[in-house]
Amino acid sequence: MSAIRYEKDRNNIVTLTIDLPGSSANVMNEEYRTAMAASISRLEEEVDSLSGVIITSAKKTFFAGGDLKELVSVEKEDAADFLEMLTDQIKAPLRTLETLGKPVVAAINGAALGGGWEIALSCHHRICINNSKIQLGLPEVSLGLLPGGGGTVRTVRLLGLEKSMPYLLEGKKLRPQQALKAGLIDELAENREEMMEKAKAWIQGHPESHQPWDIKGYKIPGGTPSHPRVSQMLFVAPAMLRKKTKGCYPAPEVILAAVAEGAQVDFETAQVIESRYFVQLVIGQVSKNMIGTLWFQLNEIKAGSSRPAAIPQSSFDKVGILGAGMMGAGIAYSSAIRGINVVLKDVSLEQAEKGKAYSEKLLEKKVSAARMTVEEKETILSRILPTGSAEDLAGCDLIIEAVFEDRNLKAKVTKEAEVQMTENGVFASNTSTLPITGLSTASQNPKNFIGLHFFSPVDKMPLVEIIRGEATSDETLARAFDFVLQLQKTPIVVNDSRGFFTSRVFGTFVNEGMAMLGEGQSCNSIEQAALLSGMPVGPLAITDEVSLTLMEHIRNQEIEDLKTEGKDYIKHPAEQVVDKMLHEFSRKGKSEGAGFYDYPEKGKKAFWPGLKEAFPSQPAIAFEDMKDRLLFIQAVETVRCLEENILTSTRDANIGSIFGLGFPAWAGGVIQFINQYGLDRFVARTRELAKKYGTRFDPPALLLQKAKNGDLF
Repeated sequence: MSAIRYEKDRNNIVTLTIDLPGSSANVMNEEYRTAMAASISRLEEEVDSLSGVIITSAKKTFFAGGDLKELVSVEKEDAADFLEMLTDQIKAPLRTLETLGKPVVAAINGAALGGGWEIALSCHHRICINNSKIQLGLPEVSLGLLPGGGGTVRTVRLLGLEKSMPYLLEGKKLRPQQALKAGLIDELAENREEMMEKAKAWIQGHPESHQPWDIKGYKIPGGTPSHPRVSQMLFVAPAMLRKKTKGCYPAPEVILAAVAEGAQVDFETAQVIESRYFVQLVIGQVSKNMIGTLWFQLNEIKAGSSRPAAIPQSSFDKVGILGAGMMGAGIAYSSAIRGINVVLKDVSLEQAEKGKAYSEKLLEKKVSAARMTVEEKETILSRILPTGSAEDLAGCDLIIEAVFEDRNLKAKVTKEAEVQMTENGVFASNTSTLPITGLSTASQNPKNFIGLHFFSPVDKMPLVEIIRGEATSDETLARAFDFVLQLQKTPIVVNDSRGFFTSRVFGTFVNEGMAMLGEGQSCNSIEQAALLSGMPVGPLAITDEVSLTLMEHIRNQEIEDLKTEGKDYIKHPAEQVVDKMLHEFSRKGKSEGAGFYDYPEKGKKAFWPGLKEAFPSQPAIAFEDMKDRLLFIQAVETVRCLEENILTSTRDANIGSIFGLGFPAWAGGVIQFINQYGLDRFVARTRELAKKYGTRFDPPALLLQKAKNGDLF
């Protein structure tokens, strides 16, 4: 069975329907390439009798893109063969298609991303079903690649250099209405039948069609790189890119080079330039890291790899949230926007209404940006019931407490609210550090008690860490997993411990930054070391965001708990910095306007000048040591989490670290960072760091065992 059906109607219009056998989506694998080559050859043979060509899909989506399994397997020694395949089997057929001299229409019935959108770009006319769920674009940069099937060449020639940048450098995706406005789609249709009718009508009205760039006298919109305005833009673009990527991500810089060089030459030469740059990225380690984690591992998680398999799927209709602060308000918004009814409870109706106002503020922004109607906003807001009364929680099938990190307070609200839930309802704690097993002792049904650790701001952060207590049942875990997917967020599952995975590893990052400050290292160098490693924010800045007061509270709670358990508490060098900032200088963090940074009412934040006196300068350590300390300490602690069975899969570790901690995506996550570094080299480096900076860098036994056996995580 061919991957493309070739059907000619009585008007001599050929419809090529892409339908890859045994796959839920169309991809540019060998089957597609063989079928497309055969289809193009047949079109060439019949060209004199053809009226035109329509390309569409039999799948729910139009075309998913390149075959990522194939791409990640390409090594340096395969580069020449891969380049030949790309040129002859992917680009050449599309080029033949657009130069047939007959009208070619892309009838886009679903998402067209990456290679799928490149197929659409090779058509003379593009019609898309008007469905707001459909996405169109070239997101390859998010996987460390560039569009390699002619995407950079055609986009620049269609829109011009400047207007192409968001779609190529940022991988911006568009909905059909947006694409129509941008000039990337020519027509919209309400359904498949109308789409096909419009496609045939356009063909009959345009018997001879060519791409704009194949017509004599064509000029790139806005001008080539030699045009003064374009030249000025390209002059500053590399510096602006480097400011964003910090030199950690090669793809955006390579894309910029490809489009700038390709815009100065003819179409065919531009195709060659694009191909060579594409192969350069494909054989690089960064793209392999990003594809492995952000595609394969992420999709495995979303498919339920960490979910108990035997439990039926479930959904939630009414959710109670205890605490209308930033976290509770954010969870309420994220639930209501997905169609879930929410009871938002606080100590008073007034406080709860403040929490609902947070949702109104976010929704109003969508209305102002024309991304939502006023009616849609009001419908979502109507799902949130603010209250000061526990009785309003009656009938909730899930209750999430999001109150302050205090065990006694959490126990109090648990007992008050739990009795209102439906029978066999799920009770979840949004704690970021307190062990779930301990918190569940306040529950009447510990088997129905679980941790749901959201990240702030909830409306933007895609991750939820699900923490399974000792008594948590498989059914509760499965239902919690389903709820996170219902919110369209990404769940990772971990076993119980203090700080779980994300908070525990996050703590090592901020503590290492503060430890370096306490050693007399430059505050600016510490922050830059984090940023140039690929972290989104420096450890001192993020500590201010969290607040030093909370960090002290968490530490004191841990000391108290360990004492109760008869265990010793091991001090960290960062603690002297926290104590000094709080108790000598009363600098508590951003919320108080005074932490490691000053936060003026007007203007940008800046380092507190008193840091130099508070932590006198000492001889600088190697900048590479600074960078490695911040990344390696997170990796070492993650291995300990695997060793202690807190983490049960490397995919949860990698995705959790990128989406929850901001660990560099270029590395593919915290465990892939170790794998791509090489375990033997990684062990040697941890020992160097341990010798210089402390035993906290000592390689864990699991790491040593893996390295000895020649294994990867």
